[in-house]
Amino acid sequence: MNWASWSDFFSMRGYGLYVWGSYAVTAALMLAEPWLVARHRRQALHSAADPTSQGASS
Repeated sequence: MNWASWSDFFSMRGYGLYVWGSYAVTAALMLAEPWLVARHRRQALHSAADPTSQGASS
């Protein structure tokens, strides 16, 4: 595809909102995933080290 200007490139012939929106959602999820994994890992290690935690015995 050839675009006459940057404005044409970003508008993507009227589909820019969907194209760039999907890129933004994907980027946000890719950034959130390692953070969530690290948080869950920390919580699991903390509950495994804590003998009074209620999750493992029931």
